[in-house]
Amino acid sequence: MKIVQFTEFRANASSLLDEVEAGETLSIIRHGKVVAEIKAPELNPAKEYIPSWKRSDFEPLVLKDPSVSLSKMIVEERDSYYD
Repeated sequence: MKIVQFTEFRANASSLLDEVEAGETLSIIRHGKVVAEIKAPELNPAKEYIPSWKRSDFEPLVLKDPSVSLSKMIVEERDSYYD
């Protein structure tokens, strides 16, 4: 676990997030107290999100109700995958 001051995190966020992506856990300290911990999510490869248009069971999203936006349908589809 790596401990960094908030100001250091703010100044070097990109490189610190690269470390998180590589498996490091960060503790962010502000005014002497830990205010956040950042770690990479534990992904289950079998549950990894694959957009519908890349899946073998592809069924295109069809906008049946004009009052619903296509972008909202896409977000709902993505979110339902993780439920």
